[in-house]
Amino acid sequence: MIVAHTIDSVRQAVTEARSRGSTIGLAPTMGALHAGHVSLIRSARQEAGFVVVSIFVNPSQFGAGEDLERYPRPLAQDLHVCEEHGADLVFVPDAGIMYPRGYRTWVEVHELQDVLCGAARPGHFRGVATVVLKLFNIVQPDLAYFGQKDAQQARIIRQMVQDLNLPIRVQVCPVVREPDGLALSSRNQYLDSAQRNHARALFLALEEVRKLAEKGEGDARVLRQLLASRIASIPGAVLDYAAVVDADSLKPVTRLTGEVLVALAVKFVSTRLIDNIQLSIPEEGTR
Repeated sequence: MIVAHTIDSVRQAVTEARSRGSTIGLAPTMGALHAGHVSLIRSARQEAGFVVVSIFVNPSQFGAGEDLERYPRPLAQDLHVCEEHGADLVFVPDAGIMYPRGYRTWVEVHELQDVLCGAARPGHFRGVATVVLKLFNIVQPDLAYFGQKDAQQARIIRQMVQDLNLPIRVQVCPVVREPDGLALSSRNQYLDSAQRNHARALFLALEEVRKLAEKGEGDARVLRQLLASRIASIPGAVLDYAAVVDADSLKPVTRLTGEVLVALAVKFVSTRLIDNIQLSIPEEGTR
């Protein structure tokens, strides 16, 4: 496995892989790798001849007062995970490589970036879209892998790829969960034992919504209220948003129809957790 710290070394390795006829798969990460990230690497390994994992804690997607400085960076452990699961190259740039002196260019995906997590974290998705486009330009992958847990991020990346005519197929891999349902996240390690125990209620609330929808409840307002009431009953939990939105536009829906994203963002003190489920609701008249 190659560990690369410069753009030139990445491009050289990718060029050599292409000369052998390999397709290129990229899994962008911020490190602190867990089973969710492993699922991205494994998916890339199954579909691509040359697998690149990037590890970069991207400062431009952190807002003032967020956890940039304390974000976990267990690089040696992460490299072991990458090698164990079949990565061919790991790109580990520093901030000076990605944002050199005089850097002025940013990518924005309007409307999609301004709702849900974007409403609470202004500028976050500008940073995400910018760094992902930079990684796409550096690696030039054929396939790129993202997790459904970050559903809004994945939707924004897909829009960016479409709008900018990038020759990349974006693959969105299912949410990976703990046995009790908590979605895996690098930030879960911030939770104390009581918070960790209470955090499983996010998934339970989402599953309750799923069951109601399967029984025919189509009023989005009822489902939002259910989510909000369940989170309000969790000790120490503060609801950021409980949303029922169209999975494509990310705009709130009144009635459930088509592809619907049900999403939560909840804070335990300074630790912000997100989770979601996607529902496929038959159009009226086709049920």
